[in-house]
Amino acid sequence: MDLFSRSWTALRTAVAELPDEDFERPSGCTGWLVRDLVCHLVIDAQDVLITLVTPAETEPTRDAVTYWEVAETPPTGDDPLDALIPRLAAAYGEPRWLKFHLDDVGSAAGRAAELADPAVRVSTRDEVLTVGDYLSVYVLEWTLHHLDLIAHLPSAAEPPAETLAAARASLEKIAGAPFPTSFSDKDALLIGTGRRTPTDAEKAALGDLAAKLPLILG
Repeated sequence: MDLFSRSWTALRTAVAELPDEDFERPSGCTGWLVRDLVCHLVIDAQDVLITLVTPAETEPTRDAVTYWEVAETPPTGDDPLDALIPRLAAAYGEPRWLKFHLDDVGSAAGRAAELADPAVRVSTRDEVLTVGDYLSVYVLEWTLHHLDLIAHLPSAAEPPAETLAAARASLEKIAGAPFPTSFSDKDALLIGTGRRTPTDAEKAALGDLAAKLPLILG
């Protein structure tokens, strides 16, 4: 629960501190500007709110690791929701309205997470998870999107060290193997999810794990 709060607060703070001109720069999500990514975060926050008030009576069908579907190819932007995001983001007109909406909905999502019982079961995407596992999923989600946000913004604040470490640990569980200890947490996340191409030396260090990468999470 604490890691969820830290990762989400850090990401929202990073967005709030961006100058307006940075909203028109590319993000680490292929085909999306920073403004598009921020719009996606608004929808993510809405999903958190919806899920936390959607109780389930049945046993969990997924946990923080098995929640993720690993695709063979990266998204193309053809998915209807993915294609809608840039249009929604452009409709805001000015970055201040995107900032306002993210702060408004995002703060509510953060409060809802703090008040939730981690043992309660909730439903999302036709699956059942405990609240604790569901929020753990978002530690990885927020941390990866924080890296996406600042991919071309060298002066922007990075994710907290503890959430980078937690996100790496989650990705290693999804991969079924650890990343080399020579990799920083940030590099493990970027390389592991295909956000950065490994160097020849990094490929050699990855060994058999290299064949499983990148992990396209969805």
